[in-house]
Amino acid sequence: MYNLPKLSVVGAGPGDPELITIKAVRALEAAKVVLYDALINRELLEYAPQAEHIFVGKRKDKHRYSQDEINELIVKYALERGHVVRLKGGDPFIFGRGSEEINYARKHGLETAVVSGITSSIAVPANVGIPLTQRGTSESFWVITGTTSSKKLSEDVKLAAQSTATVAILMGMGKLEEIVEVFKSFGKKDIPVGIIQNGTTVNERSGFGTIDTIVDVVSDKKLTSPAIIVIGEVVKEANALQEVFQNVQNIPQQSKLINAGVA
Repeated sequence: MYNLPKLSVVGAGPGDPELITIKAVRALEAAKVVLYDALINRELLEYAPQAEHIFVGKRKDKHRYSQDEINELIVKYALERGHVVRLKGGDPFIFGRGSEEINYARKHGLETAVVSGITSSIAVPANVGIPLTQRGTSESFWVITGTTSSKKLSEDVKLAAQSTATVAILMGMGKLEEIVEVFKSFGKKDIPVGIIQNGTTVNERSGFGTIDTIVDVVSDKKLTSPAIIVIGEVVKEANALQEVFQNVQNIPQQSKLINAGVA
């Protein structure tokens, strides 16, 4: 039981309903109202059969509620019903505005809790066999939003393009051509790229190439948002590419990479 009106900001994970934590499930079971986002798997709402489910999701250029309105709904329902769960895709503190909602709730006297989620920036590449770090290949990784609040490409992309780190870009499909040009400007046209759409779900699709070819790959495969862009040598570890390599075992290694679209 919750003695004070409460907000729990809960990470729903990357899409696969099995990739949610036990703590998140318990929060949903205790909820009276669930305010959920567009990218969460609707199966997760079954863990809160006693709660009212309210969709407050935002998609590109289509916002059912503004962030200010969502904040107000959190306080309204917490005061009226008790325990509100704000269910957000991935991890709520990674480009999820979870901290804003927590701070707003605290200012209005609500008890608050955060339940971390498995972030898509790591889980989605892993699901297709891409390790963001690998001994001898990548010592670090960047996670960057492709589109800032001002609708521009993040300046951090330019910094990341100068490093040897793996780069995972979220919300970047609308800026893909700009991202490609940035990496080309630093002589990285042959760096492998993987793009995974609807990662960890039954609708998952992916495409692989290099900085020089990935725009054409996306066009050919008709890949769209939501998707994660992964840039770096570790992309060569992807399951799909390994299958290609196994089918061309008699070709020298350099040629194998070229045939896989990853030079």
